[in-house]
Amino acid sequence: MRRFFVKVGSRVNILAMLHAFKLPANEIAALFVAISFAAGLNVYATVATLGLLSHAHLIELPPGLHVTADWWVVAASVALFAIEFVVDKIPVIDLIWNALHTFVRVPVAALLAYGATSQFSPGKQLLATLIGGAIALAAHGSKTALRAVVTPSPEPVSNTVLSLGEDGLAIGLTWFATAHPYSAAALVVVFLTITTVLFRKVVRALGGMFRSEST
Repeated sequence: MRRFFVKVGSRVNILAMLHAFKLPANEIAALFVAISFAAGLNVYATVATLGLLSHAHLIELPPGLHVTADWWVVAASVALFAIEFVVDKIPVIDLIWNALHTFVRVPVAALLAYGATSQFSPGKQLLATLIGGAIALAAHGSKTALRAVVTPSPEPVSNTVLSLGEDGLAIGLTWFATAHPYSAAALVVVFLTITTVLFRKVVRALGGMFRSEST
């Protein structure tokens, strides 16, 4: 009987330790930066990957992200990812799909950032939410712009390859962020820098084109 109480007491202590577990603030910040970018590319793949990794006991999510491990959430995310996997590879339709998902990827990414930073102060949590939404918007905008360039191409291979690359990057970056949050965040900074440079070049090229036509 005494051994039984010792075992029960040990389990209670372990559960209490797990309940009180908190990731370091810096790791949480790096995590939500990477996850926000991944969600901007494919929000369904990102949420499903978080949930499945949690169920496999490969990661310990912040308390605010435990909802992603709910089987209903995982199932819905996998089903929607399957739909997007097909639709996202059909020229023209993929542009409509991505345009509509501006109102899905960005808000969900902001909510993920909000949940990941639940142990932060209200002010920092709000700031993290805004940053998460902005990062997702940058990733989503880059994806949509790139699709607008590739979609008119007469051959279908480039569109399919690009879509597969985006899906793979969203899943891989989500997993990588849970294992190596700082390195994943550094990759996101590189991606955002490249995106900014390319965007400026495109704007300058379009401006030069309009000026030459006007003259």
